[in-house]
Amino acid sequence: METMKTQITILLLFIGMTSFAQNIYIAHRGASYLAPENTLASAKLAWERGADAVECDVYLTKDNRVMVIHDKDTKRTCSGKKNLSITDSPSLLLRDLDAGSWKDKKYKGEKIPYLSELIETVPAGKTLVVEIKSKSDILPHLKRVVDESGKTDQIVFIAFDWNTIVKTKKTFPGNKCYWLSSSKSAAKRKMAEVAAAGLEGVDLSHGIIDSEIMALAKEHNLEVLAWTVDDPAETKRLNDLGVTRITTNRPKWLKELLASM
Repeated sequence: METMKTQITILLLFIGMTSFAQNIYIAHRGASYLAPENTLASAKLAWERGADAVECDVYLTKDNRVMVIHDKDTKRTCSGKKNLSITDSPSLLLRDLDAGSWKDKKYKGEKIPYLSELIETVPAGKTLVVEIKSKSDILPHLKRVVDESGKTDQIVFIAFDWNTIVKTKKTFPGNKCYWLSSSKSAAKRKMAEVAAAGLEGVDLSHGIIDSEIMALAKEHNLEVLAWTVDDPAETKRLNDLGVTRITTNRPKWLKELLASM
């Protein structure tokens, strides 16, 4: 009887470890807790620290280059010149800005990256999650960059704008695409439409995810991703609901802390 109890305990532990191993931690804008967000330094540090995936944001510049930055302008994260609109500025002018000093002096000189540069950092077996901030006019240029990268199968797309993410799926039929939302009512209302559009799922603000949302997603055979979570207790709550893909500013810390719980 004691031997049987031991075997059951080992089996339960193995199941638990297997479940934990399936969790995917997505580094929000790279290792943004430590390095300047959406830079090559941030992406490289995230890979070094064991992130399963890196999330980044992209805009289309005036000269049709796909660049990695979260905001529509350079005010918050860049210094060196006056505030510039991303869509109204040529890429070379944007590249003159310092995108690292605001975080730490040691990152002085970091540039706003081209998406092509960021894709080059992605190791084998890892994933780059690209959030499209521009409208769908970015897609022909985005497709060119992705096609030329040789890493098409390592890229996932997300977007808040419904038309943009639907057109993205048509442009990249072989890539996973997710609609972003921070509204529970909108997520509930559009779940069937997400499935009908051929998207793989929804990427939701963690606070709106509950058993009702998960049940709706399951009904439509959709995945649910969560953003942005830096709290172990909240991560465990999401895991218990069945969410296994978590976007976080602190992937290494969160993964290690949960493994020790």
